[in-house]
Amino acid sequence: MSERTSVGTDLAHERTGHSGPVVVALHGLTSSRRRERLMRLDVTEGLAGVRRVAYDARGHGRSPGVDDPAAYRWPALAEDLLSLLDDVAPSEPVHAVGSSMGAATALHAAVRQPSRFASLTLMLPPTAWTTRATKAGEYEAAAVLVETEGVQAWVDAGRDVPEPPAVRGRPETEPDVLASILPSVLRGAAASDLPDPERLAALSMPCLVLAWVDDPAHPLDTADALARLLPDVRTRIASEPHDVRGWTDDVARFVHDVESRR
Repeated sequence: MSERTSVGTDLAHERTGHSGPVVVALHGLTSSRRRERLMRLDVTEGLAGVRRVAYDARGHGRSPGVDDPAAYRWPALAEDLLSLLDDVAPSEPVHAVGSSMGAATALHAAVRQPSRFASLTLMLPPTAWTTRATKAGEYEAAAVLVETEGVQAWVDAGRDVPEPPAVRGRPETEPDVLASILPSVLRGAAASDLPDPERLAALSMPCLVLAWVDDPAHPLDTADALARLLPDVRTRIASEPHDVRGWTDDVARFVHDVESRR
C-alpha cells in the first residue's frame, strides 16, 4: 500500500493491487479511509484481483479543506473525484464503491461523465428529494451546535440516536474532520441533494445498491427509488450485522460479473 497525493487534486489516497479493474472507494460524511476501516464499513479492502484506490474526500481525513460550505456540496465533491480519476485511471472506466456521501458523489460524477464508470456500488444511499429537507435542517442545527458548544457536544447528542440493527457491535469512532471546518462540511451536506431522477434514469452502467433497515439518515425509500430509476440495478438489504459482513463478497461478485460482460 502506498500513500499518495493526486496530481490532479490535493486529495490523499492510497493504491493497492497490481492487476485487474480499478475499484475506487468513497467514504461517508465526516468519515475517512481510516474511520471506515475502524467501523468495518470499507467493503473494498478485501477485494482480490482488482487495483483498489481509496481516498479521503476534501476536508476529511488527511485531505486538506477550506472553511467554505460550497467546497463540500456533492457536485463539488464529484468534480474532485473526476480530477482524481484523471490521475489514477486516465484511460479506463472504474468501478466506484461509495458509502452515503460517497454514493452521492459517485452519482453526481456519473451523470456528468458516465463513460468514466464501469459500475456503481451505492452503499447506504442518503436522504434525497422529498426526505432531504428534514435532513438538511438537522445538518444546519448540527453546524450551529458545533460552533456554539463544540464537536464533543454534537458527538454526545448523536449517542442518543438509535443505531440500525445491522451495525450492532460497531466500534465507536469520532468524526475525522477538523473542528475548524466541520460546520462548513455539515452545511455543504445540507445544501446538497442527489441528481434529478430523470438524469439518474439515463445512466446505463450496472449498479448495486446496498442498504440496511431502520436508519432515517439512509432510508430504504432512497434505495427503493434508485432501484426503480436505474435501468440496470440489483439490491441487497441488510437487517443484521451478518448481512453487512457479506457485502464485500457481494461487491466482489458484482464487479467481476460486470467485468466478464464488458
